[in-house]
Amino acid sequence: MKTACRDFDPPLYNEHVVAGRRSQYAMEPQIVQRNGDDVQRTASKRLMGKVAVITGGARGIGAATAKIFAENGASVVIADILDDLGTSLANSIGGRYIHCDVVNEADVESAVNLALTWKGKLDVMFNNAGISGPEGSITTIDMEQVKNLLSVNVNGILHGIKHAARAMIGGQKGGCIICMSSSAAIMGGLGSHPYSLSKEAIIGLMRSTACELGVHGIRVNCVSPHGVASEMLVGAYRKILGKKDMTPEEVSKIVGERGSLLKGRSPSLEDVAEAVLFLASEESGYITAHNLVIDGGYTSASSEMSFIYH
Repeated sequence: MKTACRDFDPPLYNEHVVAGRRSQYAMEPQIVQRNGDDVQRTASKRLMGKVAVITGGARGIGAATAKIFAENGASVVIADILDDLGTSLANSIGGRYIHCDVVNEADVESAVNLALTWKGKLDVMFNNAGISGPEGSITTIDMEQVKNLLSVNVNGILHGIKHAARAMIGGQKGGCIICMSSSAAIMGGLGSHPYSLSKEAIIGLMRSTACELGVHGIRVNCVSPHGVASEMLVGAYRKILGKKDMTPEEVSKIVGERGSLLKGRSPSLEDVAEAVLFLASEESGYITAHNLVIDGGYTSASSEMSFIYH
């Protein structure tokens, strides 16, 4: 069964460390140090000379990230199964497109190899592709549908980390791997059971791989958005509320009123893309094993009793 490589919000609600003790070795591997020529941090070109692969990059958060990466000087490979959208976007930003179903490890390896063939290196891997999966009660859940969800959301990201790490270790200049998680991994009740399972697993995988890859100068982090009015989330609201003509603006209004400490402020695709850009840039050079939550404070606190401050 083919599965779409795309970013998304969970069907009803959102889209979206414990520090391990350092193992002691007789001889610790040397961490790759970037020299001054590698660190290019101008106001408008924060990824100048960098090469990036984005899975699920043809639309939504992936497309917004591809655009902002290109604007900041990166060469971008878009990997997706939405061939027309992906090709058009890649052409518009001077990038490359490759058909990629992240369920198939060989497809992900081919996307990484395209970057190596095109530019001779890989600096940034954004594992963004995923699906929403089945809904409903835990008592009636279809396990075959769950397996399919995990093959995309978890195995797909595992494939991305594996092959990006191989390329980055071979390049001996470090790198940055970013994985798409969700606020549903942090707070219960924000997504279906299988979806929440998959997104929590991604955070665990991010932390463990950050432990291994740090000695090679490779940073591994997650982003966890909440309430982005993507095509997937808008479709879910239309289904649940019975409003077939519901607009992204209407969904954003609901999120801003009910799902954010910043009342009236809802997240945009660009908000998430800017967060990914930060993690991909040298501005976050000392950040790894971190889950950057983009939720307007929703999963951290409640404003229901804010009257006590007045």
